[in-house]
Amino acid sequence: MQKRRTAISPTREENYSDWYQEVIKKADLAEHTKVRGSMVMKPWGYALWENIRRILNEKFEETGHENAYFPLFIPLSYLEKEAQHVEGFAKECAVVTHHRLEQDEKGRLIPKGKLEEPLIVRPTSEMIIGETYAKWVESYRDLPILLNQWANVVRWEMRTRLFLRTTEFLWQEGHTAHETKEEALFETKQMLNVYVDFCREYLAMPVVPGQKTEEERFPGAVSTYTIEAMMQDRKALQAGTSHFLGQNFAKSSGIQFQSRTGDVEYAWTTSWGVTTRLIGAMVMMHSDDDGLILPPAIASKHVVILPIIPNQEQEKHILDYANRLKKDLEKLQYKGSAIKVHIDKREMRGGEKMWSWVKKGAPIRLEIGPKEYEAKTVSLFQRTKPPKDRRSYLANELSSLLPELLDEVQKELFTKADAFRKTHTHRIDSLEDLYRFFTPKNPSSPEIHGGFALAPFDPSQSADKLQEDLGVTVRCIPEEQPQEEGICILSKKKTRTYAIFAKAY
Repeated sequence: MQKRRTAISPTREENYSDWYQEVIKKADLAEHTKVRGSMVMKPWGYALWENIRRILNEKFEETGHENAYFPLFIPLSYLEKEAQHVEGFAKECAVVTHHRLEQDEKGRLIPKGKLEEPLIVRPTSEMIIGETYAKWVESYRDLPILLNQWANVVRWEMRTRLFLRTTEFLWQEGHTAHETKEEALFETKQMLNVYVDFCREYLAMPVVPGQKTEEERFPGAVSTYTIEAMMQDRKALQAGTSHFLGQNFAKSSGIQFQSRTGDVEYAWTTSWGVTTRLIGAMVMMHSDDDGLILPPAIASKHVVILPIIPNQEQEKHILDYANRLKKDLEKLQYKGSAIKVHIDKREMRGGEKMWSWVKKGAPIRLEIGPKEYEAKTVSLFQRTKPPKDRRSYLANELSSLLPELLDEVQKELFTKADAFRKTHTHRIDSLEDLYRFFTPKNPSSPEIHGGFALAPFDPSQSADKLQEDLGVTVRCIPEEQPQEEGICILSKKKTRTYAIFAKAY
């Protein structure tokens, strides 16, 4: 049987990493720039981030948070105040040491005006926000502070990949300060649950919530909570984190307040965030060998209308029909927002135009030609079905069916991804079995193997040897734990704690 030609080459099976880059390129999401690790987010890709931002912003407001903005530059001395924090980020920091350029005798630009104190381009904002909170907080009456900022950050990554790991990326970072430990812990877990619900409901992305081990937690945090997703090559991707910082950052920044009893105490703080990495996760989780597949709840456009115009005589009739249909469909809502419809009027061959939208992942494609115009119908193509799977609907019945069809696509994507994760999550009870699980069985596809290994684990044990030998880390201690006692695969001692081990991005 002859293999079907695909729009993306190489395929996932042939070279998963190159397939991912090619999907992004053919979907017109983003492209590289001359600065290593930096990217241009193109309109089709940036619209996804705008949707993520809009939806999450509503959820943050519902939980009592407000938006603010803090400086891009952080004095080096601020970062030095929290030892674990500076150790964790030192190798990733971009540093500004001069404040102007001058030309030498050969016309070359030379940095001049050395700063008295170097400035760090923010890799994260705990320290500068902590310094600000220290000025704002005097009494327990000033607490809690519940702020979020939408910003860009810079981390000088060694190995970069579009969306997943770039030198500069966009994110939101929430920073809160509280009167009590209990309030801060509640905040940490509440925001993790916001991320869990958002990923499942809007990105159709099943994630595993859990807690990081001491080795994997955020530098300076008391505890870090995470959501882990499985990509189609069975590797894990950390999709978001929420950190309980205890009083560590409050002490280094001096966030003190007079308590209800008149004593002076340190505040309890948290931080939490997701990034443009979510777009990369969505690409990797749902796309196929024909290109991008977008969950309707987050899609740049829900419906694309392709007018098929064989001659100029029919052009006006078909375009008028397409415009009326667009106007009717845009009155509908899906997930609380107006359905977004685009008419592609580009002058190009029909097959080429059709495949461009398959590769861009539009959830629903409608084709309207002379036959559809005469019969007052549309030909509908659903991105999760084979490219040539055509269904015909009367135009006046499409309005009542479209939200239902979009929801069908959304649920289908989640169900498929959830089944994939469950199929490739295995209970492992010995170190020998763990090594076998993560050893490639097919030399021609060395990157597509393994999955999530759920194994009994003593959190006091180091998993460094596993990372060295297999490239495997402890992704999290999941919230849902087996009931039975096990034997730690490393220490061989009894434990009631189980962890997820995986290779990861």
